[in-house]
Parts: sequence; C-alpha cells; structure tokens
Amino acid sequence: MTRLDPQLVNDATPVGDARSHAVVIGAGLGGLAAAMRLGAKGYRVTVLDRLDMPGGRGSALWRDGHRFDLGPTIVTVPQVFRDLWADCNREFDKDVELIALDPFYEIRWPDGSSFAARQDPGAMEAEVAGLSPDDVNGLRKFLKESEARYLFGFEDLGRRPMNRLGDLIKVLPTFARMRADRSVYAHAARRFKDPRLRMAFSFHPLFIGGDPTQVTSMYILVSHLEKAFGVHYAIGGVAAIAEAMRNVIATQGGLVRQNAEVDEILLSEGAAKGVRLSNAEVIPADVVVSNADPGHTYSTLLRNAPRKRWTDVKLTRTRWSMGLFVWYFGTRGTRDLWPDVGHHTILNGPRYRGLIRDIFQQGHMADDMSLYVHRPSVTDPTAAPDGDDTFYALSPVPHLGHDNPVDWAEHAETYRQRVQSVLEDQLLPGLDRHLTASEVFTPDTFRDRYLSPLGCGFSIEPRILQSAWFRPHNVSEEAKGLFLVGAGTHPGAGLPGVISSAEVLAKLVPDPVRVP
Repeated sequence: MTRLDPQLVNDATPVGDARSHAVVIGAGLGGLAAAMRLGAKGYRVTVLDRLDMPGGRGSALWRDGHRFDLGPTIVTVPQVFRDLWADCNREFDKDVELIALDPFYEIRWPDGSSFAARQDPGAMEAEVAGLSPDDVNGLRKFLKESEARYLFGFEDLGRRPMNRLGDLIKVLPTFARMRADRSVYAHAARRFKDPRLRMAFSFHPLFIGGDPTQVTSMYILVSHLEKAFGVHYAIGGVAAIAEAMRNVIATQGGLVRQNAEVDEILLSEGAAKGVRLSNAEVIPADVVVSNADPGHTYSTLLRNAPRKRWTDVKLTRTRWSMGLFVWYFGTRGTRDLWPDVGHHTILNGPRYRGLIRDIFQQGHMADDMSLYVHRPSVTDPTAAPDGDDTFYALSPVPHLGHDNPVDWAEHAETYRQRVQSVLEDQLLPGLDRHLTASEVFTPDTFRDRYLSPLGCGFSIEPRILQSAWFRPHNVSEEAKGLFLVGAGTHPGAGLPGVISSAEVLAKLVPDPVRVP
C-alpha cells in the first residue's frame, strides 16, 4: 500500500483557505459535475485531467476551422443540467444555449424507407403508420411502458444511491413486475411487427454501449426521455457545456488542472488520502473522487492496494461495451448540398441483429456496417467555416478484448475508406470532391486517449447483472474516502446518467469540516 511521502507533497491550499479538500480525477462531464456539487457543499475542489481541455469524451478537436465534437452530440434531459446549475446558485440557460432538434434523427434502411423520430405524438404516429399502420397501437403501448420505466428507472432508481444490497432487494419486485429480465429488443418485438420499427425502438442502448438484444428492457425509458424533453444540441457542442462547468467551478474557488495525469490513488490505513501524479507530485485530499473508468481506477490507480470485489479477475470477467470507429471530416462548399441530410442520420446495414451479434458476442469485424452520422453545422454554424460542413460518421465495432482483435494500426485507413464508400453510395454523393480536414478515432484511440479498458466506448455494458447495485458503486467498496462518478458507475452512461451520478455522489460524500 503506497503512503503519502511528505517530501513530495504539494499542498496547494490557497492562503487563508482551510476548507476540506476534494480531489477529482478526470474532467469528463461526470467529474466536472461532481466538482460543482462538492463545491456547492463547501469543499475546496481540485480537478486533475490528463487532456489539454475539459470534457473528457465530450471534448472537441479543431482542424482547419472545423470543430469536431468528439463524443456525445445531444442533450436529452436538459433538466439534469438545470438542476445542477441551480444547486450551485447559477442558471444553466444563461451559460449554455440549447437548440431543440426536429426531427431528432432520421433512420434509413437499405430498401429506401426511412423513419424520422419526432417529439410530437401525432407526428410519431404518422411516421409509424407510414411504415406499418398496424403498429400504431403498439407504439402507444410502448410509450406508456417507456414512461413507467422512466419514472422508476430514472427519476427514482437513477437518482439515489444503490451501494447497499438492501437497496437492490427493495426494488426487485418492481424489476420483476416490469420484466427487467427481458431485453430491449425482446420488448420492442412484442409491440411492433415490422422489423424496421423493432430496430427503431430498440437501438437506443447502443448510445450507451449496450447490446439491444441483451440489455435490460428498463432502458426503453429512453423513448420517453425523447418524447418528454426533446433532443437538443448545445451551440459550441458538448465541449461548450464542459467549459461552462469549468467556469462554475472557478467561481466556487475550485481549480481544474489540465495536462495533469494521476498515476495512483494514495491510501493510509485503508482510506484515500490523496493522489500522486505521473510527474511524482503528490496532492493530499480529504476526499478523492474518480471520474476515470472504474476498470482503470481499480486495476491501475489502486494497483498497490488490496481489493476485495473489483479484483483483476473480476474485471476480466466483466462484459464491456463495444468499441467505436469514428471518422471526423470536413467538407468545403457543401452547406447547400445534400439538403435531405439533417443533423443526425442513422444508416442501417442489411442486417441488424446479425451485426449486433458480430460486434458484441463474436467480436468479429463484419463486412457490412451501420453508421451514425452527425452534421452539426446545419444547426450550429460555429462548427465549420462559412459555407462548409463538419461531420462525423460513427460505426460500432468490437472492443479490443475479443480473440483476434482488429489491428487498427494496419486496418484503420481501409475501414475509413469503406465508411466513405457507404456515405457516398447512401447519403453524401460526391463526397470525395469536397473532403478537407480528416481525423480518425479507433478503439486504440479510446484506450490511449481516455484510458478506456479494451478501448471500449462506454465502459461497462449495462446488462441487468451489471446495472444498479451490480455496477461499481458510487462509494468505493475498496477504500474509505474514495468515490466514483461517470459512465462506469451507477446509474450508467449517457449524459443524463453521468450527470446524475454526481447527484448520487453528493448524497454519499460527507459534509466538509466547517472552519471559521
């Protein structure tokens, strides 16, 4: 067990500031939200992050005047941000501008049919009727069931701690009544006859790294989130939200340090007492919060500490989310081209369940692909130079932990060309004549940039036995004074989930010691 070495300690306490000190590892959205909530509780907070800007996977890159939003592109429950700001005596909508999207996204199939997801119930029924009139009644039932799961799974379960076994036992009857053992796809298949609609109302777990045929049907709640709150885009991207969060932390007297990589969490008598950076600097703390992936937190940051639950063997047996291949690219002079291509488009390959099986279960790089295409410049002109466009095309792929993983150093460019070919054939004809800036992220990038186990895109997969109490707890089981936030802990991935994880955290962290 590594202890604090007084000779290396950097006690960066500002003069006259004797508040209890909290160190947050990682400036992702979960870490920043945790810092804001701890600052509101009265802690002096230091956030440490290895990247050069806040936001983690929600940060951005700039290439030749194009802003590439690296990770999440939509805000589905703005209220979690508004609640967070309000608890810090601030107003979210004064710091961040949100634009409501309509439609939320368009889904296209190889047969030429399409489906536009909208907030208005009548418009949604019309979209369903356009594909399968007999499924309209199934839509109504599905949305009612989605609302019930939202009220229980998000507003109740997702906003309170689930770190005690008793917390789980109390909710088991509700899980049973709502058939949480059934998968999202299986539930959608009970309500829709048309295979295209089964896809359209079951693919959402892919947004948080889950296999729709395996993830618990509690996650059909996403359909209610979209219906109740809409889908929004933040001007400046999610990176603008992260920057606004950093500003709030600064007004609280907190500090966000970039280019500061934590090498180890330091313990004393089984309690977290600080961190050591990769440059050997030691920062003491009364409370340590890790927004790093739980796999990295336990296998690396606590490598010298005995672990009872999250051992290396346990982590090896854990089911992780899929990997992601993302091609970010700019186009010149295209603002008026492709008028039928909106902010979000989903291009389905010829298979749905078969492709999912290849990605999650077989770990096989398939010959076909489905793409999630993001074109923010149709909503936010700041994303690209005047008259130009910014895009990204995301393809789910196997993570690096399967047998015979893809050698992305060798195959990344070949796969990018395949993605480009699909885009030119199905969505963006003539794309090759307009390409400018280009950047590719593979599972290797996620492993190296975000320290994501197996290069996965969304941490631990949200299967039923990896959700709620079964996920790494927000209050660590391995060390006193250590807490976890972010996609890999309760309640899970996605912007509403990681922001809510900080709300849960605030209920578990003790109040700071009050000083004159």
